[in-house]
Amino acid sequence: MQTNLADFIKGTPDGDEAEAILRACVHCGFCTATCPTYQLLGDELDGPRGRIYLIKQVLEGAEPTRKTQLHLDRCLTCRNCESTCPSGVKYGRLADIGRRVVEERVPRTLKNRIKRATLKEFLPRAGLFKPAFRAGSALRALLPKDLQDKLQPARAAGRWPTRTHARKMLVLEGCVQPAMAPSINAATARVLDAVGVQLLVAPQAGCCGAVRYHMNDQAGGLDDMRRNIDAWWPYIEQVEAIVMTASGCGVTVKEYGHLLAHDPHYAAKAARISLLTRDLSEILPQFEAQLALQMAGKGARRVAFHPPCTLQHGQQIRGKVEGVLRAVGVDVVLCLDSHLCCGSAGTYSVLHPEIAHELRDRKLANLAATGAGEIVSANIGCVTHLQSGTATPVTHWIELVDRMLAPVAPG
Repeated sequence: MQTNLADFIKGTPDGDEAEAILRACVHCGFCTATCPTYQLLGDELDGPRGRIYLIKQVLEGAEPTRKTQLHLDRCLTCRNCESTCPSGVKYGRLADIGRRVVEERVPRTLKNRIKRATLKEFLPRAGLFKPAFRAGSALRALLPKDLQDKLQPARAAGRWPTRTHARKMLVLEGCVQPAMAPSINAATARVLDAVGVQLLVAPQAGCCGAVRYHMNDQAGGLDDMRRNIDAWWPYIEQVEAIVMTASGCGVTVKEYGHLLAHDPHYAAKAARISLLTRDLSEILPQFEAQLALQMAGKGARRVAFHPPCTLQHGQQIRGKVEGVLRAVGVDVVLCLDSHLCCGSAGTYSVLHPEIAHELRDRKLANLAATGAGEIVSANIGCVTHLQSGTATPVTHWIELVDRMLAPVAPG
């Protein structure tokens, strides 16, 4: 795609990156076939190709409008288009660059500014979010339906292993997950303990940076990333991996090296952190035989796996979760549209509830068609969003493995 960037961005790191991405696009349209918002809305500007044109126009000097902003806001950043694109266009990075420029030039309504500011300042701070989540849960019946959807009952974490092992890994606690699903990291710690790995937590680490970065507070998101690097750095020499139990966090931490490449103080450290980062589904395959032996005879009913977009498109990880579950005796299946987004997409389901709920209900219908009695996923956002629309239990897949490892109570 021929590109002629405007002076305000030409020659800058973002400008150089955007120009390379734009030139890679051959506007073939393959991406529209797998774009959830294009499928729902049928508008070219609500698909990747149309959004790329909008961003190109803005970066070449055209004045953006609220309509431009709306079409970019309605993108889920699921990155399904990246999996489909034959030219390898890095649409997600282009969207971040384009949204930032538009955000600087198009004022939002007061109501919209308040909502977005609340999300950006509140969600990344676990110390604020956890008590608020508990208070909201206690008053759940009195709250609007959209808020009730986000306040699903949290499962008890259970014990955290106390044994010491020679093999050690770090885990990111995250921002909302400790309050909404403390059971996920605790289950991870127990499963890894069972195969001889000690899971450590760096107390000062928090939000991965995705919440603020993808809501156009990119400076704030980068600050969150630097804080995590500082918190993890003292552990670097003693751990073999930094484990991500939320794929949305994992895809971001794996990009620290790229996002901080121009920071002279953090570039080298960020690159090393990204290299050490592994999704949990990349860790467990090496222990399949051990886990299968410990679970001998513990069959499980059919389970449907919903692969988050941040896992299958953002990190390009496919088949690993299913492989681990099948190795330990689970009858795991994928639904018809397993490549499509469920509508959670971080803060998207709060900012665009109508689209998010339509995508959720379509996804749940296809998951129900599998006949599975339980749904598992790999990201807290997907788990919560899907659970808000069904009575079928929705959990993280590691919680299923943890339950299967638990001793059978005497009859």
